[in-house]
Amino acid sequence: MRKIEVLPYTSEWKIMFEEEKERLKSIFDSESTAIHHIGSTAIRGLQAKPIIDMLIVVKDMVHIDRFDPDMIAIGYVPKGENGIIGRRYFQKGGNIRTHHAHFFPVSHPAIERHLAFRDYLREHLNVAEKYGNYKEKLSWQFPFDKVSYIKGKQPLMMEIEQMAIAWYRQQK
Repeated sequence: MRKIEVLPYTSEWKIMFEEEKERLKSIFDSESTAIHHIGSTAIRGLQAKPIIDMLIVVKDMVHIDRFDPDMIAIGYVPKGENGIIGRRYFQKGGNIRTHHAHFFPVSHPAIERHLAFRDYLREHLNVAEKYGNYKEKLSWQFPFDKVSYIKGKQPLMMEIEQMAIAWYRQQK
């Protein structure tokens, strides 16, 4: 059972993303249109679980499954859609998880949701601080209960997400 740890921000997370981005580009260059650092580790100053989340936008999901052996070769475990229709999801690091790779086709609505959330928190540091502090509190409250941790942060996350999407659409 993995312990839920929310740690202070470190600039190492950006470096870890950039290194992994290059690995993924070498595999998916002909299939991907963008690779984004998403999630809490992508927001400077935000406390986070030390797992690098990446959103890989691909031209067509039809070909992605054929890359499973390449992903396995660099340490990822394919998880299929893993609860989100139209996504391909991979985890790296086993019980000491280091990376999550989320693949979505160009038109998938989750892309906007992830980028809006990230960009909103980057611009609204007071909201990011509130979110980080809340996640830290939940990690102390539920150190080995992932379901309760996720359920606990869901209402605040949804509230922020709604504000983020409205803000993001105004920016465009």
